[in-house]
Amino acid sequence: MALRLTLKPNERILINGCVVRNADRRQVIVIENQADVVREAELLKEDEARSPVKEVYFFIQAALLHPTIRKKLVPIIQKRLGKLVPVFHDEMADHIFQAASHVSQADFYRAMRALRPLMDYEGRLLQLIENNATATAAE
Repeated sequence: MALRLTLKPNERILINGCVVRNADRRQVIVIENQADVVREAELLKEDEARSPVKEVYFFIQAALLHPTIRKKLVPIIQKRLGKLVPVFHDEMADHIFQAASHVSQADFYRAMRALRPLMDYEGRLLQLIENNATATAAE
């Protein structure tokens, strides 16, 4: 099954490690065989991986972008995903199980996508903690 991508003007994607930038108009490309593809907007910078979920996401991203280190990263990723399961309630833990399944199948892009809702949830939790700490300090 082909992958059909609609690219925004000047949007960049990585295809098998090659950076491709779209021109100044919206374009559709179709990738007809298996390739490692990720949009630039979905990539985390190393300094952004400051929470447990983002850290695992960053490792999965590294596995996607660097095929030569995948074998070394997969056990690390699976172990870290396993540590996250008891931290989150069932609905969020499902995203962890999905990510682990995709990593086992070497589908790193789908593993990243599975963790996106969990990253958002984690961000909201961390913001609540920060707000409570600020309010407590102000009292």
